[in-house]
Amino acid sequence: MAVFGVLAAALGVVGLISPDALLTSMGFEPMPDARRAEGDHTLVFLTASSMAAVNMGVYYILASLADWKPFFRWTVPFRLLTCTVFTLAVVTGRAPAGFLGVGLWEGLGALVTGAALWHEGRRTASRPSDTPL
Repeated sequence: MAVFGVLAAALGVVGLISPDALLTSMGFEPMPDARRAEGDHTLVFLTASSMAAVNMGVYYILASLADWKPFFRWTVPFRLLTCTVFTLAVVTGRAPAGFLGVGLWEGLGALVTGAALWHEGRRTASRPSDTPL
């Protein structure tokens, strides 16, 4: 969880500092400001998304430091939903193929988190409560 938090916050900072670098990493071709049409809100949307990523990254880091298991459990279905939406965006042609990495990252993160929670739950359930760690 902490690793995901750090990566999310770092990518959010990249988007705030260098939006073109973030666009390139997701498979979009950056456009010089002079070529942007009036009413093109790409940079505004990218700024909002990047700030959300910074916030989300901090939430994950703080939840990790607090070992907040309910938060970890909540992330699994929502990350799977995010994986589905982002993957469908690529499949339907709404986003470039490079964007598939975002969906796969979310799906893999959900599966790893779910597996870790399941493993920890089984380990805790099989250990008598009076046995020291």
